[in-house]
Amino acid sequence: MSAKIVLDKVTRRFDTGRASLDVLGGVSLEVEDGEFVAIVGPSGAGKSTLMKIVSGFDKPSSGAVLVDGQPLAKPGPKGVVISQHGSVFPWLTVRENLMFGLTALPADERARTADHYAALVGLEGFEHSYPRELSGGMVKRVEIARALAVKPEILYMDEPFSALDALMNLKMRNELLRILAVERHTVVLITHDVEEALYLADRVLVLSPRPATIQATFEIHEPHPRRLSTPVLQQMKDTILAELGVTEEPHELRQMA
Repeated sequence: MSAKIVLDKVTRRFDTGRASLDVLGGVSLEVEDGEFVAIVGPSGAGKSTLMKIVSGFDKPSSGAVLVDGQPLAKPGPKGVVISQHGSVFPWLTVRENLMFGLTALPADERARTADHYAALVGLEGFEHSYPRELSGGMVKRVEIARALAVKPEILYMDEPFSALDALMNLKMRNELLRILAVERHTVVLITHDVEEALYLADRVLVLSPRPATIQATFEIHEPHPRRLSTPVLQQMKDTILAELGVTEEPHELRQMA
């Protein structure tokens, strides 16, 4: 595999005029083509700031962000953001929402593409429904389908399931894995949920407290579907929580591969 995304010593400082706040203290990482990377960190560590920079919606104070070897100066067609806040248009039907970003296609192809992705996320038969007529989990599926319909190479996911209840959250994790088994994407996930990171990702990165750097890296070799109750993943969870300051863990267990 080759590096799809590269961050090289990325920093971010916010100046208010009266004071300055260093949020990112020099983040360096590489995400391989087709890899699923999850990033966790303490509250206020700068996870969302990092997501804005890696997706092109903010610029670093210093350092560089590269996608396919080219500097990233703004959001581009290679990546789509799926956030916790949602971006489904309530005045459009499911099909119309999915067709929204397909303006370059002929009308009949737009409809076929929209219906294909509606079916892919389990919304076949709901193409003419409005978001108000759907459950919260179904609305999140619409958002994911709309992101996939434009065929992005990269999915930037900023705590996308945090507003869902625990059962629906688990269902959406499984739905995402099912989709990724059909369509290949590079994924960067920001999450506060260690179990979600371990369940989904190929690699988990732990941010330090602000100004954030990459404090620890965990490679996950367990195949999908995963059981978080396995000794390997339980130990890894405990070690990540120790890195986050939630539990105590011996120093020699801090790096696991």
